[in-house]
Amino acid sequence: MTKKIEAIIREERVEAVKAALTEIGIVGLNITQVRGRGRDGGIRIETRNGSYMVDMIPKIQLNIVLSDDNVEPTIEAISKAASTGGSGDGVIFVLPVDDVIRISTGERGREAITYQGDIDTRRVPA
Repeated sequence: MTKKIEAIIREERVEAVKAALTEIGIVGLNITQVRGRGRDGGIRIETRNGSYMVDMIPKIQLNIVLSDDNVEPTIEAISKAASTGGSGDGVIFVLPVDDVIRISTGERGREAITYQGDIDTRRVPA
């Protein structure tokens, strides 16, 4: 089975998360700049003239499609690397994927999400 992980993280944690994913063999991902708010509803900014609420905070969304055996190690890597210990660290969604088709080769399923270079995305850390 194949899953898609959508992770919303702080912008400043992107490089740490990418490094953590590469370390466990996950190299294929997409990154999108997004804006949103979570449970806290945004952040309050205090200025000399008063305060105001910023409710749509810039974040980064990571999209990763992988096999079931890589889901938990990937969640763990993202969680550890993205965590600052504070509010607004982000959220991870895990969704089912019905099929994957690599356009250049026509490969489907697990073969379509396996990296053919030096790193094997099927590898699960010990």
